[in-house]
Amino acid sequence: MKKTFNLVICLLYIKLGYLITDASSHSLKFLAIGDWGGIGEFPYTTEAEVSTARQMAKLAEVEHPEFVLALGDNFYFDGVKTVNDPRFQDTFENVFTSDALNIPWYLIAGNHDYHGNVSAQIAYTKISKRWNFPDLYHLQSFTIPGTSDTIDILMIDTVLLCESHDRKEIDNQWEWIERHLRNSNAKYLFTAGHHPIYSIGWHGGKDLLIDKLLPLLYKYRANGHFAGHDHCLQHLQASKENVTVDFIVSGAVSFIDSSTDNIARVPDNSSKFHFGDEDSNGGFCFVDANSDRLKIRFVGANGDDLYQTTIHPRYL
Repeated sequence: MKKTFNLVICLLYIKLGYLITDASSHSLKFLAIGDWGGIGEFPYTTEAEVSTARQMAKLAEVEHPEFVLALGDNFYFDGVKTVNDPRFQDTFENVFTSDALNIPWYLIAGNHDYHGNVSAQIAYTKISKRWNFPDLYHLQSFTIPGTSDTIDILMIDTVLLCESHDRKEIDNQWEWIERHLRNSNAKYLFTAGHHPIYSIGWHGGKDLLIDKLLPLLYKYRANGHFAGHDHCLQHLQASKENVTVDFIVSGAVSFIDSSTDNIARVPDNSSKFHFGDEDSNGGFCFVDANSDRLKIRFVGANGDDLYQTTIHPRYL
């Protein structure tokens, strides 16, 4: 009788362990970093970049993210010149060396990348197995493991939208953005660009994105916008007509800035979290999404959990 009881208990523990493991495996995990592009002179990295890359690797070895979102300013201060520019090795390949980070990286350009040759960064897609920069703006769609639920991320070129004088190129991208937002049936829907919509940091948000992109996010019930540009970590949140949009700023890899100069330019009570400790080595964003919730977690380069919030699925 005792042996039978012990066997039943053992089987229950095994079954419980299987259910826990199985449930936890039904999530999509990824990292989001911006402004990670080292520095334009030897050793072409900063202490903060190297430290953050090391901590990203430690977390990735445990959490096994599926990809990295790289949100622009990939190479400070003047981008790259050609597809064979040594900066690809010095600032990227030789820094993010962990096998756990040998996963797809999905990239967009920042303003400093436009000081150089963005076409060379796009061309590097054919050279590196993990570098995915197929066009100036591109849609990435991911399926949450074990489900049919998806996450759509529109990787947009905010430099062209906010700083270009090419009206046709600008109009084409706005048409592309609205079309993909309108057509998305994803469980979670985000845009990701170099510039933030809202930010309390030194640069602050972009009026054009507030005027044109934010209304589209509300209209099509998107979850939020990932950005860099300001060298800090932030979570802001705003709502309109029962739609809540979350703004994630993750630009604290190569440099850290404590400024909150633009705190008066964001909606009241929208700033939920800000980290810009200039004595630190920065940090990054980790995302864990399942069918019920999407968790945003900011992690410091020293391994500290700085902040966590939960985003709920869209209700279409």
